[in-house]
Amino acid sequence: MTVEKETFEFKAETKKLLDIVINSLYTERDVFIRELISNAADALEKFRHESVTATEIFDDHLPLEITIALDEKKNTLTITDTGIGMTRAELENNLGTIAHSGSNTYLAELVEAAKKDVSLIGQFGVGFYSAFMAGATVRVQSRSWNKSEGNEWVSDGTGSYTITEVPGLHRGTKIIIELKEDAKDYAQEWKIKSIVKQYSSFVAFPIKLGEETLNSVQALWTKNRSDIKDEEYVEFYKFVANAATDPMYKLHFSADAPLAINALLFVPAENFEGFGFGKMDPGVNLYCQRILIDQHSKTILPEWLRFLKGVVDSEDLPLNISRQALQDNALVAKIRKVITKRFLKYLDEQATKEPEKYLEFWSTFGIFLKEGATSDYEYQKEIGKLLRFESSKSEAGKPVSLADYVLRMNPDQEEIYFINGPNRASIEAGPYVEMFKQKDIEILYTLEPIDDFVLNHLGEFDGKKLKSADGADLSLAKDSDEENKEKNSDEEKQAGEDMETLTKWMQEVLADHVSEVSVSKRLVDSPAMIVNPDSYMTSSMERIMAASRKEQGFPGMEKSKKKLEINPKNNLIIKLAELHKTDADFAAQVAQQIHDNAMIQAGLVVDPLEMVERNYKILSRVVENDAL
Repeated sequence: MTVEKETFEFKAETKKLLDIVINSLYTERDVFIRELISNAADALEKFRHESVTATEIFDDHLPLEITIALDEKKNTLTITDTGIGMTRAELENNLGTIAHSGSNTYLAELVEAAKKDVSLIGQFGVGFYSAFMAGATVRVQSRSWNKSEGNEWVSDGTGSYTITEVPGLHRGTKIIIELKEDAKDYAQEWKIKSIVKQYSSFVAFPIKLGEETLNSVQALWTKNRSDIKDEEYVEFYKFVANAATDPMYKLHFSADAPLAINALLFVPAENFEGFGFGKMDPGVNLYCQRILIDQHSKTILPEWLRFLKGVVDSEDLPLNISRQALQDNALVAKIRKVITKRFLKYLDEQATKEPEKYLEFWSTFGIFLKEGATSDYEYQKEIGKLLRFESSKSEAGKPVSLADYVLRMNPDQEEIYFINGPNRASIEAGPYVEMFKQKDIEILYTLEPIDDFVLNHLGEFDGKKLKSADGADLSLAKDSDEENKEKNSDEEKQAGEDMETLTKWMQEVLADHVSEVSVSKRLVDSPAMIVNPDSYMTSSMERIMAASRKEQGFPGMEKSKKKLEINPKNNLIIKLAELHKTDADFAAQVAQQIHDNAMIQAGLVVDPLEMVERNYKILSRVVENDAL
């Protein structure tokens, strides 16, 4: 019997392609295993689809599976599937030319991308040719399911290939790779196991190496939620997140529009960034039809959701981009938007359903949502619903939502107020909340340095403007002007004139430190307080920016002059108005000390040496007067 053997020349563009694949794409050599397994899974899926309507099936006793065989002595790697197989014509058409390509523009793009050292496997439909990155010779034995005779395709990846008829083959395709000298490790079990675990753990068909099935974990995201037990979710999470503890939350959902998406996301129990381990890598992997295409994807979710673990699978990713590290792709942007909005909606639902559990999440991962609020305008509205802060009407350690605050607002209140401080006790002991307490107006306590950035970036919530209580343009007492108009007594007029004189004098004394001294409409007990002329730049934000510049080696920010408000009803201020007329030098020291005290209460820096020296002088004067 004569065996028919033919030799063919690769087309010119295919030669160029092979040269690029073999010589330019070594940075991610492992992915050729992924590509060949993916092709095998596609062949099995095609056979399964065809067999549904077929009246007669060739080799119907064969299990649908992928097998890998290694021979370290012969230095070979063999991948076999029992899928649909190929005819002689299909071998020539599929492996001898570049499908749906061949244009000069296509090759130009391929060459240009290769120069940038980008992994191109799959990006340009070159999955099979990746075998030549590790193979000196590649042999493809295939027999179609339609009973035609089997054939063997052989090439060394240079100028030509042969196709020879081979009788006795089973249905499917076997790829035998004779490995290059520098690729011998692909004939070792540990290497193949690690690659399959990384890229092909969720392929729908068994991948066997000897007697061992390498992909034993189910692709849960493809199953109906009602068919999955809680312990299966936990087992899956521990596998994909390499975790030892159960997840805090899980979100399993599918979407058909605008794209077909299956997603299974988990919130871990712990925030490792909070333990000082540095910035986490993204924890969500992107799949296309169960094949990993982007591990720890930096594009599938915003960076501020890097704490999430899990998988996202989309069948709508076209093959020309699906097996690469995706960058700035419009489809990926759509997927990112769908998943992000769905996860934020899920958190909002959980906050309503189990508020105590959500507060656990907030205390652990709230910092990431705050990061999102300051860096990602697109999702600010959704993030605003999820923010939590303590307030003057909440229990200590029990933060409330902005929605809760709005529900408790007075009918005529138009703004949501907040004030920053290192802790609740220091805020409540300070001057900024006095009028709020007196008028029973709720004020949010922002206890973290980033909080003021968050609320200023948010700007408003539910149509209510967010406003810092240390702003200069704040007035809670709408009736204060009317009350002032009623002060017609000579005594009150004189007191008003005395305060006007005092503010002008203090302005001169403190000219190097303040932009203005004015009579406060909101102080109740404290003698004075510092307020910010710039309604956006709160004191806490100024501290953060100064510290950040210092960390980065930049010179410190030029100190902006603040406004000083004084309390005309405070006994110290009343006495100071008298003292500056009789002892201007000593009164100046007292005025400077009042300013420094107000700065400290605002959390701002003062010169400690100068303040202490002045303080001792004032104390000495007081002691002397008492001794007389």
